[in-house]
Amino acid sequence: MPTRLFPSAGQRLARDLVNRWAGVPASIPADLLGGLTVLDPALRPLRPMAAGERLAGLALTVLCEGTDYGPVHQALAIAQSGDVLVIEAGGRASPAVIGDILGGAARRKGVAGLVVNGAVRDTGILRTWDDFPVFARHITPRGPSSMDRGTVNDVIAVGGVRVSPGDLVLGDDDGVVIIPHGEAEALLPAAEARMAAEALWEKELGAGRCNLDLFGIPKAT
Repeated sequence: MPTRLFPSAGQRLARDLVNRWAGVPASIPADLLGGLTVLDPALRPLRPMAAGERLAGLALTVLCEGTDYGPVHQALAIAQSGDVLVIEAGGRASPAVIGDILGGAARRKGVAGLVVNGAVRDTGILRTWDDFPVFARHITPRGPSSMDRGTVNDVIAVGGVRVSPGDLVLGDDDGVVIIPHGEAEALLPAAEARMAAEALWEKELGAGRCNLDLFGIPKAT
């Protein structure tokens, strides 16, 4: 069955909103959303990310069936600058559904990065791109053997989390969090307030304040 390409629906989040989220550690929306939108922690960045570096962009969802990678091609053809290809490949260790050729094409289009619940290859090259974070579950040299089964731009489940096209994807060394499109703007002030609170906590602990008092922890008996 040919890949099913679903039409885009809804307004894209503003670039300045995405940029503000890019300054927020993934741990903060993870906590604010009760941990319910944290992808399986087995999806890890291929390389350690520099201090303050994060993957931040809008989900372009891709579902690859079996050994197929056709949907990755279809997604790449419609990808826009600032998108993140969020690829569900069943968590399979083989085959790789993307490597340096398609990854490089995505990077040149301004795609912000990749999240792959499956395998990637050509990691020696992918790791050198400090402007293109790649999160994946597996690495393998084996490539795909078919190119026509799956979906693009549909609501899918990735690493145990529902992901809709246009959701905000935020990733760093701790992992990847999905911020639902409809909550991204309303949640940002709370996230920035939490960042300010954490900075204050660090300052007070550094000045010698007792952690039990600072966090209101009942004393042990």
